[in-house]
Amino acid sequence: MNSRIASILELKYQPVALTWSDEKPEKAVQFKEGRWACVMFSFANAAKGKTAVFSRKTFGCWGGGVGLGFGNRYVDFPGGEECFRYFLSSGNKHFEMGRAVGEQIKQAPGSGEFYDDFMEGERYLKGPEETKAFIENLPIIDIPSQYVVMKPLEQADEKTENLKTITFLATPDQLSALVVLANHGRKTYDNVIIPFAAGCQAIGILAYAEAERENPRGVVGLVDLSARKSVKKILGNNLFTFSMPLSLFHEMEANINDSFFFRNTWQALAGKSEDLQ
Repeated sequence: MNSRIASILELKYQPVALTWSDEKPEKAVQFKEGRWACVMFSFANAAKGKTAVFSRKTFGCWGGGVGLGFGNRYVDFPGGEECFRYFLSSGNKHFEMGRAVGEQIKQAPGSGEFYDDFMEGERYLKGPEETKAFIENLPIIDIPSQYVVMKPLEQADEKTENLKTITFLATPDQLSALVVLANHGRKTYDNVIIPFAAGCQAIGILAYAEAERENPRGVVGLVDLSARKSVKKILGNNLFTFSMPLSLFHEMEANINDSFFFRNTWQALAGKSEDLQ
């Protein structure tokens, strides 16, 4: 598949297609079973031309398992979902079970940074009750496929693959253009959301959920501070993700010809104002 939007925007990295599959692609990069890793590492590799695959045993981290659609993996977090609620917020040093689990984590080799976050909390949410509500409101699902695959969009085929989401990596100007284009053919103004969520959840379950809406919205991601830290060396620090289900992708592609892309304002932002003279 090709994207005219990506061509016009002159994206630095290729759009990434996310598909569900029961077959593991050959030569795909995959995390080792049981090893922690960030899904956004593999997403970045897909944007650079590789194919990445994930399974229920190789999703990298608990939030990644949730984000890709492998059910509620927060129950597998050290100390279960209860300790995760404190981890994301005020820290596990505040209650007895959390302190006990923390002592176990402390003994594991190389656990220093995780131990510190576990005990002190990432402080992304105010407290465990807010985290509990966050989890309850996520559109957590267990997908009916064995694998989630990420690959460059140009290598995907919507006729033969179960293509679920398409994600662009965009600079602020490019992101602005995508937001405007997502609203171009609508009679409402709120057709893009910027949710508080993990980077993988923005390109996964939150975009999956949009596909079920009558008028699906675009999902802006990489507002996850941990994900931004993870991919900073690979992708730099000036990019956000813009994810959409397949139907919105086609809608936006169809709206290009009569859009702002060929008017002075966008041309000037893109450094091509001389082309209009």
